[in-house]
Amino acid sequence: MNKSIRRYKVVDTSDGSATLYSKEFDECYHSTKDGALSESLYKHIIPAFNLVGDRDKLVILDICFGLGYNTLATLYYIKEHNIDIEVEIVSPEMDRELVALLSNFDYPKEFEYLQDTIDSLAKYGKYENNRYKIDIHFADARQILPKLSQKFDIVYQDAFSPKKNPLLWTKEYFKDVANLIKPDGIITTYSSATPVRMSLYENGFNIYTHPKGSVREGTIASFATLNLPAVDMELKKQRNPQANALFDSEFIY
Repeated sequence: MNKSIRRYKVVDTSDGSATLYSKEFDECYHSTKDGALSESLYKHIIPAFNLVGDRDKLVILDICFGLGYNTLATLYYIKEHNIDIEVEIVSPEMDRELVALLSNFDYPKEFEYLQDTIDSLAKYGKYENNRYKIDIHFADARQILPKLSQKFDIVYQDAFSPKKNPLLWTKEYFKDVANLIKPDGIITTYSSATPVRMSLYENGFNIYTHPKGSVREGTIASFATLNLPAVDMELKKQRNPQANALFDSEFIY
């Protein structure tokens, strides 16, 4: 992929993996400080897989597909850890043009064996074999979620930041997510902003942090009680009653 293609510009991140800068949203698809691959692995895939435990099948909602790092890193993680599991991934994505370009994107070497998968997703928006099924829905996530019939074990909440794409971080949006997630399901997100956490909390989710490791703190949300440090959202609400309505400088990318 050339260094600049229409609405995108390739940007190198701290772990050596590449991301894109979106001119439309004036934001990169990944944290350049944490690294594109590292962010996917350590803020989404590793915490989620550690928490859901042993299952024969996982159904995952990847919001939004973007460059596909979360989906591809999921398959990579399963392979690297020899996990015997079936996976179904559903991912809303508005930018069909972007996905069509991904066959030529400079992914990290960890994804080299997934080139056939990437080619299929770029061309058809789908991929399926005897263990994995991936389906990209090319539309606004707010239109897609109410139409889905699956119940999800994991939700990767990875839209552009609330400052740039606030409609995918609201209390109303997370109500749609709440209707789709299993009682013991897990939501992962890079955001640790109080308004985001409050939007999740007011839909019945418990809010947790997880060890940061090599990346900055994100958020884990679940209806279930987890063995993680919990965030006292009632105390947050007392200190900032308007937190669930704010989209301000507290938002962290």
